[in-house]
Amino acid sequence: MKTGGTSDQKWVDKRNDAFRGFAFDTQAQAIPSGREKLINAGGGELTVKGRDGRIRSKDTLGQGNDPNPPHDREH
Repeated sequence: MKTGGTSDQKWVDKRNDAFRGFAFDTQAQAIPSGREKLINAGGGELTVKGRDGRIRSKDTLGQGNDPNPPHDREH
């Protein structure tokens, strides 16, 4: 799931493999939407991109089965 800017000044919450997503007026609205959808789907990687398309933040959400998970130093 990722959130990123669009040309019409909206922020989009969409799955990485999706063509369309859900549009929001602010990034602050799009991030919790993406976070909630990922957690409800069992987890995944939340990638937040800026208007320039560059990755601003990544966060792994939900339950995982990795016996040696990476240590998240961002959150």
